[in-house]
Amino acid sequence: MSHTSVGIRQTQKLRTRQALLDAALVLLEHQSLSSLGLREVTRAAGVTPTAFYRHFEDTAALGVALVEETLGSLHGLIAAVLVETGDSEQRLDRSVEVIARHVGAQPAHFRFIAREQHGGVGPVREAIAAQLRRFAEEVACALGQEPGAAGWSAEDLLMLGGLYVDHMVITTSTLLEAGPEGEEEVVRVARRRLRLVSIGREHWLDES
Repeated sequence: MSHTSVGIRQTQKLRTRQALLDAALVLLEHQSLSSLGLREVTRAAGVTPTAFYRHFEDTAALGVALVEETLGSLHGLIAAVLVETGDSEQRLDRSVEVIARHVGAQPAHFRFIAREQHGGVGPVREAIAAQLRRFAEEVACALGQEPGAAGWSAEDLLMLGGLYVDHMVITTSTLLEAGPEGEEEVVRVARRRLRLVSIGREHWLDES
């Protein structure tokens, strides 16, 4: 078999996988993952049920892939913001901008995350929780490199990272509810709330 034919087959395989993800996402605009049928997805994607199993074990595995597609792409963007020069408030402001832009570009993906974070499909809940934990760890690591982190324990840095990630989740949900016309106000409030967290951070070690 030639390298060309192998490349063509691999491309077709990737296209089929993406078609299944895209079809599922459209269907999930109107229902939860727990109620999504495999045949619904394959019919919408224009492939056979047999083809589905070449890519996913079941709809839960498809849901986990959607989680990775949605949140996995954010890690690099947030990481880039965290290593930017400037003070922490500027970087936090930039992180809000990145999230708003990402939600605006992929609203269906983030509606899926918002709905399934506490949904009925265990592997998907766990995948979302794992991604959010990873975000918290990455933020904590970046904060730990700053001069203001002197004296902070690893546990407290992780707690602070978790606060910022929780804020990110709330902001995402609020952006989805507000829509494009309400984005500016949501971003403004999100920035003010982050500043409030930053002020508390500056005085965290005062008592000790």
